[in-house]
Amino acid sequence: MFAILGIVLVVGAVLGGYLLEKGNLWVLLQPAEVLIILGAGLGIVLLANPPSTIRRMVKGMREAFRAPAHSRSGYLLLLRMLYEVFTFARRSGGPMAIENDLEDPASSPIFVNYPDLLKDRVTLNFLIDSLRMIVIGGGSANELDNLMDLDMDIQHRARHESVRALHSVADALPGLGIVAAVLGVVITMQSIGGSPEMIGEKVAAALVGTFLGILLCYGVVGPVAARLEARSEGHTHHLQVLRTGVVAFARGVSPLLAVEAARRSIPLELRPDFVEMEITVRREAKIPSIPATVAVKAG
Repeated sequence: MFAILGIVLVVGAVLGGYLLEKGNLWVLLQPAEVLIILGAGLGIVLLANPPSTIRRMVKGMREAFRAPAHSRSGYLLLLRMLYEVFTFARRSGGPMAIENDLEDPASSPIFVNYPDLLKDRVTLNFLIDSLRMIVIGGGSANELDNLMDLDMDIQHRARHESVRALHSVADALPGLGIVAAVLGVVITMQSIGGSPEMIGEKVAAALVGTFLGILLCYGVVGPVAARLEARSEGHTHHLQVLRTGVVAFARGVSPLLAVEAARRSIPLELRPDFVEMEITVRREAKIPSIPATVAVKAG
């Protein structure tokens, strides 16, 4: 919503000032200039990037106009989910108790309560694969920490490729606007000797190319790229919360302390306070019942 409002304000302010100066909007309607700038910009994207990056860029541009993916309430749910996983594993005698939940998360009595997580396959796989390392005893907590850090870095690089591609388009737009303007000047020079009114119209049309290139760069594409980059950083923070909680649990701390460690890694503007987090995990957490076989062994 704010992204769309921002673009409307940018375009509205520019055109509003133009109209206040008695400008003619029809002069700005130059299909040839638009074709040169947008067509060349699209060509640059196809030339400079592999198909996978282009797909991520298009997907990211759509997401840039949606509500933020992570919120304060969303982080509270994430902390509650971690508490449920850690507590169930601790009460059931060890991490092996959550093996079935990891093999089929959609049927897990824990994960089934978090449909947003199940839809986010990248984040779900990051969590599931990390918990599997604890279940199978695949290494120490420090080794798991390094492994999760490596995964986060690879994901960050993949998302940054689309951001870089969009920034490259934004940087190219002023130059493409100049190209369109130069072509317009060439056409104007061919009309030397005509009426002053006709020459003036052609010069105005040529200058529109420069105007469009600069406006699209600094008023639309550049800000969208910056917004996409912010969303990428938000996703990295989201994974960092999972990493902190899982590694803390792998080190053998209590479920509540592991969740508290995860809470401390949430960005300040979205971080719930300790009391809010404690109330959520104590009152709203849905810990599955201990399997009968495990209960018999414990007895």
